[in-house]
Amino acid sequence: MRRRIHLGILCAFLVGMAAPAHAQDAAKIINEYVKAAGGARALSQVRTVSIEGTVAGTGEGNSGTYTFDTKVPNRYYSELIAGGKHFIEAYNGKSAWREDALGNPATMFSQDSVEMQAEAQIANSRLLNLKKNKVAVALVGHTQVRGRDALQVELTTATGVKHEFFFDPQTHLLVKESASVGGVSEEIFYGDYRPESGIQIAHKIELHRGSDIYTIDVTSATINGTIGGRVFDLPLKSQVKLPDLKGLFKELEDNQKAIDKLKENYAGTRNEEETEYDSNGKVKKRTLTESTFFYYGGEEISMLVKKDGKVLSAAEQKKETENTQKRVEEIQKREAKKDAKKEKAEEEGKPEKDEDEVGIEMFLRVCQFVNPRHERFRGQDVLVFDFEANPEYKPRKWEEKIVQKLAGVLWVDEKAHDVARLEGYFVGDAKIAGGLLANIQKGTGFVFEQEYVNNEVWLPTYVEAHVGARVMLVKGYRVSDVTRYSDYKKFRVDTLSTIGSPKQQ
Repeated sequence: MRRRIHLGILCAFLVGMAAPAHAQDAAKIINEYVKAAGGARALSQVRTVSIEGTVAGTGEGNSGTYTFDTKVPNRYYSELIAGGKHFIEAYNGKSAWREDALGNPATMFSQDSVEMQAEAQIANSRLLNLKKNKVAVALVGHTQVRGRDALQVELTTATGVKHEFFFDPQTHLLVKESASVGGVSEEIFYGDYRPESGIQIAHKIELHRGSDIYTIDVTSATINGTIGGRVFDLPLKSQVKLPDLKGLFKELEDNQKAIDKLKENYAGTRNEEETEYDSNGKVKKRTLTESTFFYYGGEEISMLVKKDGKVLSAAEQKKETENTQKRVEEIQKREAKKDAKKEKAEEEGKPEKDEDEVGIEMFLRVCQFVNPRHERFRGQDVLVFDFEANPEYKPRKWEEKIVQKLAGVLWVDEKAHDVARLEGYFVGDAKIAGGLLANIQKGTGFVFEQEYVNNEVWLPTYVEAHVGARVMLVKGYRVSDVTRYSDYKKFRVDTLSTIGSPKQQ
């Protein structure tokens, strides 16, 4: 099994005495680790790491092999084979995936995917530039690791994933780490450090995965060797021929108006949690809201019901109803204007292009699509494929420049002609108006999920966003937002005056 072992195999050993623990903070502990690991300059030049080893596990006949590969900026592959157990977990920069003991590969999603992405990010960071990469560091304090003193430091990524690292205060090397990776709780112990290309590598590793314990003896370690990109992708045996994407996306686009009409038959409840962080990753503010919502004119319209658990006052409820009515009227005016413009264009024999067009053709130009496979998602058969920037395309519009900064994975229900899930993140900073209006920071990520309701239409169930941005060159924001949709019910709107209180059918 190519199992998880990241920083431990990069850990360094440098003989020397640490300063008294009580005088240290987390940043100093990390800096001492970096020096012990070979120095910031040497670590910053590490592009790839490849580890091979033999495995002895709990029980008889559990000997096997271990492989671990990383490649900057965020590629990760871990495989462990021992006895009848076989585990693979990987992240290819677009999607996280695993292969079970039967050899069945599957794309990870939800928290498993978030944890896998965090694992890949931290493994490739070498604990350098953590603040720049939106990873918060906190000193937990003194603890014991196998009867010896250790300093415990907690890392928290922008997506809220936590990793615990335990350092020897005398040698500064990493002796243990623990985290949940791909939904599995793990502890890893490190020892027997030896230099490899100027970087200290742990050659004795003990992996605790659930109730299983595996002892790994590293037989080879290569720094900056050649690792092909296919190492991190799903096995070819799991992949299928990519369909005509232009045709598929055209079907999705053509179907969208029908989908929008079907959505207008539904209302539901929306719960949102927004968390704002300071520059050190500490929570500044958390807001919880509950709203009712419905769809109109292809848009979601919501009315606030509760804020931080408190029901709105009568005056506040009245204001929400008025705002909702106003929004509906704005949509009506916009649609009437569009219809009039379209009618005039038809009379003049000039087809009018929809200014609000989704832009599928642009997406096809700017991105390339790889690793197609068929999987099950929420009980439905879906087509899954990764997407990333097309390096051969030169963007001309600012919208194209934004899209070209994205990478991720897409789940599509080919039968229903709709997107079941979308997961993406910005691989680089994306500037709007040259950065004058906003600068969306690298690592900003989002997730969008839907479920198939009443065997009729896919409707949103979950939206998650982790945003780092600077607005107007001045104010910086770091926000996590999670929205959950539930309690879908069919309804009809009799009159606009009662649109705030839809009637159930």
